[in-house]
Amino acid sequence: MNKLVSLILLNILFSLPAVAQRSEFLLEKNWKFAKGDIANAAEPKFDDSKWETVAVPHDWAIFGPFDRSHDLQNVAVTQNFEKKASVKTGRTGGLPYAGIGWYRTKFDVPVGKQATLVFDGAMSEARVYVNGKEACFWPFGYNSFHCDVTELLNEDGRNNVLSVRLENKPQSSRWYPGAGLYRNVHVVITDRIHVPVWGTQLTTPHVSSEFASIRLRTEIANAGENNIRIVTEIVSPDGKVVATKDNTRKMNHNQPFEQNFLIETPVLWSPETPYLYKASSRIYVGGKQMDEYITRFGIRSIEIVADKGFFLNGRHRKFQGVCNHHDLGPLGAAVNVAALRRQLTLLKDMGCDAIRTSHNMPAPELVELCDEMGFMMMIEPFDEWDIAKCKNGYHRYFNEWAERDMVNMLRHYRNNASVVMWSIGNEVPTQCSPEGYKVASFLQDICHREDPTRPVTCGMDQVSCVLENGFAAMIDVPGLNYRAHRYVESYNTLPQNIILGSETASTVSSRGVYKFPVEKRAGALYGDHQCSGYDVECCSWSNVPDMDFALADDYNWTIGQFVWTGFDYLGEPSPYDTDAWPSHSSVFGIIDLASLPKDRYYLYRSVWNKKANTLHVLPHWTWPGREGENTPVFVYTNYPVAELFVNGKSYGRQRKLTAQESEALQEKDPLALQRRYRLMWMNVPYEPGELKVVAYDNCDKPVEEKVVHTAGRPHHLELVADRTELAADGKDLAYITVRVVDKDGNLCPSDNRLISFSVKGAGRYRAGANGDATSLDLFHLSKMHAFSGQLTAIIQSSEQSGKIVFEAKAKGLQTGKIVLSAGM
Repeated sequence: MNKLVSLILLNILFSLPAVAQRSEFLLEKNWKFAKGDIANAAEPKFDDSKWETVAVPHDWAIFGPFDRSHDLQNVAVTQNFEKKASVKTGRTGGLPYAGIGWYRTKFDVPVGKQATLVFDGAMSEARVYVNGKEACFWPFGYNSFHCDVTELLNEDGRNNVLSVRLENKPQSSRWYPGAGLYRNVHVVITDRIHVPVWGTQLTTPHVSSEFASIRLRTEIANAGENNIRIVTEIVSPDGKVVATKDNTRKMNHNQPFEQNFLIETPVLWSPETPYLYKASSRIYVGGKQMDEYITRFGIRSIEIVADKGFFLNGRHRKFQGVCNHHDLGPLGAAVNVAALRRQLTLLKDMGCDAIRTSHNMPAPELVELCDEMGFMMMIEPFDEWDIAKCKNGYHRYFNEWAERDMVNMLRHYRNNASVVMWSIGNEVPTQCSPEGYKVASFLQDICHREDPTRPVTCGMDQVSCVLENGFAAMIDVPGLNYRAHRYVESYNTLPQNIILGSETASTVSSRGVYKFPVEKRAGALYGDHQCSGYDVECCSWSNVPDMDFALADDYNWTIGQFVWTGFDYLGEPSPYDTDAWPSHSSVFGIIDLASLPKDRYYLYRSVWNKKANTLHVLPHWTWPGREGENTPVFVYTNYPVAELFVNGKSYGRQRKLTAQESEALQEKDPLALQRRYRLMWMNVPYEPGELKVVAYDNCDKPVEEKVVHTAGRPHHLELVADRTELAADGKDLAYITVRVVDKDGNLCPSDNRLISFSVKGAGRYRAGANGDATSLDLFHLSKMHAFSGQLTAIIQSSEQSGKIVFEAKAKGLQTGKIVLSAGM
């Protein structure tokens, strides 16, 4: 009976006249997938009954296995000043991302309607077919693109076959790019006369606390000679209509339809107050509504002032930003809103207020979350232009496709409040070409044409080249990648009188790993392929964080920084990239691949988070065999003074140095600069027991203390979930930290035993990670070794409400158990 009713309703739906209303849905479930060039077909007319059934977003390569041979490269990394080629392993994560993959599904469209497919990203060289005919081709895997498929639909609108062929060539990336339909696929259904994809541009020509002017320009597809009426309501963050315009006119030479509004006493968007408005526009022809289009936006002003810096809403501020690659650690490149929200939540608590999308267009979900949660964004499209970094990189397509890729990116995100700056590239070899400035000018001009409201930058690492050849002088905002020692020279040379740290630090560290003696070193290598958690090690071309803190503090003309990186990512395992398998993920992250903060997180938090106190002690205090040996203690805190005790014995107070005091000690103390931002006791003999730090305020009053105990024998598994209530939508995630602890709950920092997981009820085990850049444990299997006593298990809800019971077991330890709930 139910099936009969459903069929009747479906027939009614497709027999009714076209409804004049926009609709949109995702193609998520019941995709068929096969890897390999099936019959080498140009268009797949083959049986897919034996293909794997997958859900999109989908990353075919994240399931592994890890292997040294995957994308093995013999190259010289020129941006790292390498002159001679050498074998690089793990450069793209040691995962099988290269190859061809086919995806296929079906969709329905009501008769008489227009249908547009929107791909948020498809990795890569996407060929899209509908009912056996090619609809579009888009080579760049990071960009969003769309194609009108109306003319390719079946006459009755039903069972339209969508096939997508993707191909990742080897040596096409410098990091793990992911593979497959790793972002969402949308079907947008409209009437013939409609607002096209990304068809509005909303700007705020004047912003103040008293009033703001809003200019909305709306494109109309297929308007012809019709009189177009647009009724737009501006809706405030609290849901009230604060302005309305009702205008009718013919479209003039296909120019956008313009409306202007005045908003009294607007609430302004900022990282601290991410208020969002929306413009709801209804389009009419001859009294009939043809479409409704909603543009979400924020009211805010941005300004770059020579010598003074960056201003948001008239207030001076410096970027406290991070760079992030697009992968989500153990989830791979497949986008997930809950995972992105988890990342941003951690960064927000650290005091981060800005994201650079390195080095590619982001997922739209990330930009929307930055709008909502309050992060400024620098959106960046390219890692190479017309001159290659990788054998099969974007340079193959640059001349033909760069403008189209730029236009898509700019139109997609030009209404997003979070986006405050465009970048046109990262460390491109073209920067040293005699006529490289012409390519930069070409790209910058596209930005200015499509969006004259935002400045343009470029991440430049070859400072001598760009200062001498005019490249840096013609960019709106000169962005330097590292080369902190050349900031002053660049400021004095360039006409903009502004310097942005477009990529900074690249400090390397492994969570919970500490190396002795504690020395500031560049290019340090160890037999275990780890790096020291004391945060005093970097690559030969980079630096540790304190130098960038000082540049931000000491010079008004520095407008802030974007740290490399917020999170560890798959690929680029520097400094262990030269035939150092099994290293296959970065150690640059402030937070590791398991979403667990490293010690460095608290260093940044102590400087950046002005709303919360920070008191963090390192290293751990469980060192069997080091009794009596010197074991330095660092404290990251916003407090100016602290005192250290070991088993009740005071090792004295340390106070942060002023800039002048630090500079005076430069020749005597290699860590003099660090003493501006860290409290350090360099001579502490280890003895088991209690390590305690007492912090004092400026009035010499004790205000907070932190205690670390020596751990006893491993006793049980402790589970800590970032959230216990999930949405029953089949997508929501909980991150559960699994810790090996003694009977008193102290972390056992050297325990790396195998832990297995089970999930029952309304959820499933999705993935896990331990943060070890050398671990070959597969993310999707429900077992993993701990690293430095910890790991993370990710649980995904089902589409049914109920309890989710998660258990973690390990040999010789008491089992850990936690209960979550999933609800609608």
